[in-house]
Amino acid sequence: MSLSFELLAVDGKARWGRLATPHGEIETPAFIPVGSLGAVKGLSPQQLEEAGASIMLANLYHLALRPGVKLIAEQGGLHAFCGWPGPILTDSGGFQVLSLAGLRTVDREGVTFRSHLDGEPMRFTPEGVLERQQRLGVDIAMVLDECPPWPESKEAVAAALRRTNGWARRTRDVWSGGPGGLFGIVQGGIYPDLRRQAVAELAALDFDGYAIGGVSVGEPLAERRRVVERTAPMLPEARPRYLMGVGTPQDILHAVEQGIDLFDCVLPTRNARHGVLFFRQGVLRIKNSKYRRDERPVDPDCGCEVCRRLSRAFLHHLVRSGELTGAVLATLHNLRFYLDFMADLREAIASGRLAVLGAEATGRWRDRKPPEGLPLSSESSSIHSPV
Repeated sequence: MSLSFELLAVDGKARWGRLATPHGEIETPAFIPVGSLGAVKGLSPQQLEEAGASIMLANLYHLALRPGVKLIAEQGGLHAFCGWPGPILTDSGGFQVLSLAGLRTVDREGVTFRSHLDGEPMRFTPEGVLERQQRLGVDIAMVLDECPPWPESKEAVAAALRRTNGWARRTRDVWSGGPGGLFGIVQGGIYPDLRRQAVAELAALDFDGYAIGGVSVGEPLAERRRVVERTAPMLPEARPRYLMGVGTPQDILHAVEQGIDLFDCVLPTRNARHGVLFFRQGVLRIKNSKYRRDERPVDPDCGCEVCRRLSRAFLHHLVRSGELTGAVLATLHNLRFYLDFMADLREAIASGRLAVLGAEATGRWRDRKPPEGLPLSSESSSIHSPV
């Protein structure tokens, strides 16, 4: 195997682990910042490192459109091109099958997109998607999948699952075993029997890791959590488990309690650009006039450079003025909050105190709704605005 995954401790179903990749190790549970075009919007690779990130996500669909996989490969691969030295995971374009429904055609062999930039056709097949990711030199490649919408009939979801698992088999057949790893994606919507079928068929293909896809696409919170609760325990215990596109602190805590290891979401970065900041007591809408003279940091317990040096009043001024620096500083803070939150979860699992941390979060996170009008996750966000 090109990746190795070691479980270091368990607390109930929750797992503290270490995932070794060609470009470094990732301690799990881990949050993956989203850099669709090879960069987290507004941040340099150095700033991402200093915030504590150990892995970054890039979007194959967007990179294939511009600047193109051929150019990136000529520049030495995605790591050299974007200057990020750590592990990189690339999604396969499967979510674009959902988000660009009016610009694509799905058939048994793959997907044909019409570019949202200029209308030019672009063909994604299971084999071609893997080949593109290998040319980019990423550490974790995702198989091509079909992410069905919600609500959708069981018959339509079952048809999408047949295509997804068929594509997974084709990808596995041409997978050479490295240098990175290959993850399968479990689809099946909200239907327990389809999820069981998906896990059984993908587990037989012996992927390096397994992702739960097709959630946070508009379904109610209770449905989303039931999918996680039912599916996570079925995934192979010895392989990393990745919940795609889910990222409120409440949802992350819940999923970690079910045994999930990896997460990605645009929530901290995109909300930052809307002036919504996360802190230990909930969310702070920095545009509100009550912060105009507030001399306190966003979070006095946060160690990020924003909270160490700047006041809420200054951030209020920058964001209300539309100053680019305001969005950058808010992004730095929000990512640091998320990455610190994951470190707290790992420490709690290692010490057998996850239930205590969860109890402390009750009333601060679990009972709070996300900021109104802002995205719940990467899968509920406009894919035309890469983060």
